[in-house]
Amino acid sequence: MLTDSELRARLHFWRAKGMGPSSLRRIVEHFGGAAEALRVSDSALLEAGLKQEGIAAYRAQARDAALPDWRWLEAADDHHILVPEDSRYPALLKRIRTAPPVLFALGNPDLLNDPQIGMVGSRNPTQGGKENARAFAAHFATNGLTVTSGLAVGIDAHSHEASLDAGGNTIAVVGNGLDIIYPLRNRKLAERIATQGCIVSEFPIGIPAHPQHFPRRNRIISGMSFGVLIVEAALQSGTLVTARHAMEQGREVFAIPGSIHNPLARGCHHLIRQGAKLVETASDILEEIAPQLNVWLQQDKANPTTPGQAVLNLSAQLPDTDTFDPEYAQVLDALGYEPLPIDQIILNTGLTADAVSSILLMLELHNLVAACGGGHYMRLGSGTGN
Repeated sequence: MLTDSELRARLHFWRAKGMGPSSLRRIVEHFGGAAEALRVSDSALLEAGLKQEGIAAYRAQARDAALPDWRWLEAADDHHILVPEDSRYPALLKRIRTAPPVLFALGNPDLLNDPQIGMVGSRNPTQGGKENARAFAAHFATNGLTVTSGLAVGIDAHSHEASLDAGGNTIAVVGNGLDIIYPLRNRKLAERIATQGCIVSEFPIGIPAHPQHFPRRNRIISGMSFGVLIVEAALQSGTLVTARHAMEQGREVFAIPGSIHNPLARGCHHLIRQGAKLVETASDILEEIAPQLNVWLQQDKANPTTPGQAVLNLSAQLPDTDTFDPEYAQVLDALGYEPLPIDQIILNTGLTADAVSSILLMLELHNLVAACGGGHYMRLGSGTGN
């Protein structure tokens, strides 16, 4: 955990105009901390890799420039400022090249290390787009995935609301300081997320929303998530920026197809042509990311100090093998030790496709089955999966 003086120093540097993630990271690495860098000369900062204009902007700041951030932090128990050394800082986000060196969080920061699926789309969706967003988000929530989006009107808002309505968790990433609610029409939703989920931003307190902030916000949405679902998007939509970030970060990109006559489907169709995975149901996504979730669970078991509560909760939803719900036992019994297509499992059990996909995810997270690719599954051993 950082000392107060080190955190204050990082906040001070972070507020300097033109200071980006790589600049602050170089400062911390070169001097062993930002507090030490406050005491060095301009030539030393140049040697650390800062540019002259950045140094000038830093020098021009008032000595108490970060005071609003500190006052905000101390104002309430649900106000948090996270740095990469903090165990609550999202581990997946920390792996990307442009990870924010400072994250402001309002609400429950432990959620930031839960397994997440990003959901984004048009601010003016069709009725079908709204219904798809709500249906997919609710399904993710009931299967233990946290839905992460950008608090914008349209698809973002519907995704947040549906996940909360389903009793799940949601995270909103915003492009402004956390003392500001933007857009104002989502005030009640923001208050609900702050109470039941978490709102995060890399922007200091008092910084208003600005168009150039949203691409930066989008890289955080994708960076924290195992994959990103594009629900509806026009061909020139800013939503596609999130998809591009996800691809660059090695995240899965999913897109829901639509009518060739719907302009809000063209962005999704473009992404599918670029390699995004076409999905028709939320189960398609759960099946695709299940192996990643399983790896995440194993890493969490190997390193108990790394947060991963929702993955553990996913596993905990599965009852002990001696007291299986009949449907879980039914699916497990339908599987052999050779790969079996999911269609055959559905046929063998008589359960719905959604039910089988959800149960397979739980069984896989419990190390009782393995996904073999191409929609095939096989049974693993006879242990309990613990």
